[in-house]
Amino acid sequence: MILLDNEKKGSRQAMSEDIITKILERDNLNLAFKNVKANKGASGIDELSIEETEKFIKEHKNQIVWQLYNRKYQPQPVRRVEIPKANGGVRKLGIPTVLDRVIQQAMVQVLSPIFEPYFSEHSYGFRPNRCCQMAIIKALEYFNDGYEWIVDIDLEKFFDNVPHDRLLRMVSDVVKDGNVVSLVNKFLKAGVMIQGNYEDTEIGTPQGGPLSPLLSNIMLNKLDKELEARNLHFTRYADDTIILVKSEKAANRVMESITHFIEKKLGLKVNMTKTKICKPNELKYLGFGFYKDIKNNTYNSVPHIDSKMKFQRKLKSLTKRSESISLDTRFERLNWLIRGWVNYFKISKMC
Repeated sequence: MILLDNEKKGSRQAMSEDIITKILERDNLNLAFKNVKANKGASGIDELSIEETEKFIKEHKNQIVWQLYNRKYQPQPVRRVEIPKANGGVRKLGIPTVLDRVIQQAMVQVLSPIFEPYFSEHSYGFRPNRCCQMAIIKALEYFNDGYEWIVDIDLEKFFDNVPHDRLLRMVSDVVKDGNVVSLVNKFLKAGVMIQGNYEDTEIGTPQGGPLSPLLSNIMLNKLDKELEARNLHFTRYADDTIILVKSEKAANRVMESITHFIEKKLGLKVNMTKTKICKPNELKYLGFGFYKDIKNNTYNSVPHIDSKMKFQRKLKSLTKRSESISLDTRFERLNWLIRGWVNYFKISKMC
């Protein structure tokens, strides 16, 4: 357990909204460390494990708190990790050091409740008491209410292309503690280490740290509010947004106008080769596919064929005889995989 002292705050005067004090409260920091430890995860560029970082924090707790209160703390660059994607591409992750993850987690625990009242009812990603299955259920409701034309928006490398200036403006509109806004800015601009070489991060919010999901919701909340102002039906999970209308003509009109809004007002890029207009049976959304039951004339969800194939590949990999692991370990991994698959797709009518 980490016990960070809040005694040495320097000469900094309390602000009208002293959010940094709440972030650095002992109980909040202890909870942040507990959550980071529970999530496990790899080391950052300092190669310190969770246990080693805990020891480091205990030895330097007063210095860390003083630096954070006085805007002297400097996050370390994230470590670049590339995860292969099924389509042949890669997903770029940025792994912060364990210490930076603890600080980010402590920030999220305080900032999330502050931003929650501003967020849309139609966004489901990385929010308390919400999940992707809720987005699927809501989409099915829209389909069955006659909204069968879908604008499937694809944001091109969203997490890599978030403009820092616009994001920080959105953060500071709500967070009136300049110390916290400054710390968010430092995490955004901490840089990345790629095979031992440092690169600046002038845009983007790298996936891999606890703060990134919250920042993505802050950034895309403006899109949510625009869609609400137009009385459009939609669901969003992270950067996966679908807009549902009743005619192909309306879908074309919405796709053109929303693409313009995203690029001009948010400074993001829409991937026009992947953004499309489709019907429910042509849609892949959050791993689900959709079909119409001709008996009762209603849409239902089903694991998408790509999700099934991915699951089969993982099963095959775990049952390979060439992999030298114990039978108990093999059964344990299979159990995790199968249980996770069933829990994720249990809302579907057929698997």
